[in-house]
Amino acid sequence: MITQKLYEADGSLREFVAKVISCAPARKGAPQDAAYEIILDQTAFFPEGGGQYADSGNLGNACVVDVQELDGEIIHFTDVPLPEGESVMGLLNWEERLRKMQNHTGEHLISGIVHKQFGYDNVGFHLGKDEVTVDFSGILTDAELSFVEYIANRVVALDIPVTAYYPTPEEACELEYRSKLDIVDGLRIVNIGEWDCCACCAPHVASTGQIGCIKILDSENWKNGVRVRMLCGLDALDDYNKRLENTVCISTMLSAKQHETAAAVERLLRNLQNEHTIQMKLKAALLEARIAQLQPTEGNLILFDDLLDPDTLRKLVNAGTPLCGGICGVFSGNDQDGYRYIIGSTKGGLRAAAKEYNAALQGRGGGSDQMIQGTMMATKEQIEAYFA
Repeated sequence: MITQKLYEADGSLREFVAKVISCAPARKGAPQDAAYEIILDQTAFFPEGGGQYADSGNLGNACVVDVQELDGEIIHFTDVPLPEGESVMGLLNWEERLRKMQNHTGEHLISGIVHKQFGYDNVGFHLGKDEVTVDFSGILTDAELSFVEYIANRVVALDIPVTAYYPTPEEACELEYRSKLDIVDGLRIVNIGEWDCCACCAPHVASTGQIGCIKILDSENWKNGVRVRMLCGLDALDDYNKRLENTVCISTMLSAKQHETAAAVERLLRNLQNEHTIQMKLKAALLEARIAQLQPTEGNLILFDDLLDPDTLRKLVNAGTPLCGGICGVFSGNDQDGYRYIIGSTKGGLRAAAKEYNAALQGRGGGSDQMIQGTMMATKEQIEAYFA
């Protein structure tokens, strides 16, 4: 039996009554949480397809966790069984369905405008739970995408009817419509006035006004074309609110007006770069002063420094190593959190010695025979006593 697809006639249908034709244990490889698969005489649940994931909701006391069209049958995967032959109330997760219809119809409008204005085809579409991506066969600049977005939102404001129908073979021959596939049987056309005519099996809103805001978020070059990320309606509102929340936080931290945060961040980065330049000059001067203070010794040269970074500490080790008869070790840190170390020697043998040092001073690390580095959890007093 072929299930009647109620969603094709009315995408706004939220609940319906249907007869359970069959109920069987879920097949191997069924979706997670799916224990049974149910076939109805009619359904408003849209199965996964056309780049869009399946509807969810309830059939009586059963949760519909997935819907798939397999071997010509629409299978409702549920968590509990339903009696065959009985009627059951179907209830869609309407918020989810509405958001999908807003995004899918918005994508039709964007794709139709791109095709009409630039001649590019929609060669890929994915409607996920977190984002919508559309792939076009040609490159679109940011300015061109802004133009497309503006036109699309103007069409939303016009509240143009969105219609879906099955044309006759004769009508289909005369139609100019977008399609990624060569459809012979079961061609369903979704039409948005003069703006788009596309083959599609999914439910859509009844008019463009129900799409709500259409927002293109970003784009990237993709397989000789462009991939566009976009959101519509309630999803676009959620995304805007998240972005606004972040902007408000940044605005507060920088003591800048919300629409001036980018300029404020740019000033902050310039200041940080200037501070970094000054810091590097100070570190270089400090390194020179530390090197000037080094005194030759026949034993080990052990130094502690919390101001120099690892690269500068390595330079200090390189300068101190020729001045000592043993090893030159520089340690940075504190007794509570431990110390980072760099140890050098002109006599070599440090690769083997590292195991001894680490075992005695709760350390980890290694390197070459001339230089090793790592961390130690011993105290300053213990380190100085060990290398004395």
